[in-house]
Amino acid sequence: MSARHTLTVQLVRSPIGCAKTHRATVRGLGLRKMHSTRELVDTPEVRGMINKISYLVKVL
Repeated sequence: MSARHTLTVQLVRSPIGCAKTHRATVRGLGLRKMHSTRELVDTPEVRGMINKISYLVKVL
């Protein structure tokens, strides 16, 4: 069984006032409230989502 690399992502800015697609990306990553964190599998798709909303999140 191979170890899966993960990324911890924290929502540090509110998506209120952002584009609808950016709000949908925040929800797609599983982030709901300010300062909520999620541990996500490091895949190209997740990296792309993080890159799209990089001004709203912090990777820990």
